[in-house]
Amino acid sequence: MKYPIKKKMIVKKRNYSKLGMSLEKDINQTNNFYLINDIAVIHKKPTPIQLVSVKYPSRTKAKITEAYFKSPSTTDYNGLYKGFYIDFDCKESSNKTSFPLSNIHTHQREHLKKIHYNKGISFLIIHFKFHKTYFLLPYKSLEKFLDGTEKRKSIPYEKFKKIAYEIKYGLMPRLDYLKIIDQHLLF
Repeated sequence: MKYPIKKKMIVKKRNYSKLGMSLEKDINQTNNFYLINDIAVIHKKPTPIQLVSVKYPSRTKAKITEAYFKSPSTTDYNGLYKGFYIDFDCKESSNKTSFPLSNIHTHQREHLKKIHYNKGISFLIIHFKFHKTYFLLPYKSLEKFLDGTEKRKSIPYEKFKKIAYEIKYGLMPRLDYLKIIDQHLLF
């Protein structure tokens, strides 16, 4: 009598954490979509650096060998949408229970605050890697945790789901954050 051979079943776990791109690449692709389709003009800000030493092995191959940051960079992106100035920063968190507010530097907090109080639209886009979720957190909601009524060191994920707006991951645009601005932040 022949017995069937039991094959060892191998289950391969897939890693969806990167989804093929980083948050910054997703935002750049989204902003490019907005620009090409005449929806908005939003660009990544260059990081201000001071060059100290550059080597030129050939005319077309300059290599920066030493540089330092001139000043702290404020936020990652700024631009215009429907006549409104937009300014925001992108953050990623591997923490599954909360978003540490220490991820937002003091100069970034101050910059977002100034934009908000001068009638611009300022916010954070935060990617929770563990949950594979993306949120738009308006400065007004963030301010409560920094200086206001709920001053804390972090924002719990469950609380985050109530005070921020989830951005659905899509194809074109990748992370349509302007949809949320239309629905919740334009007055």
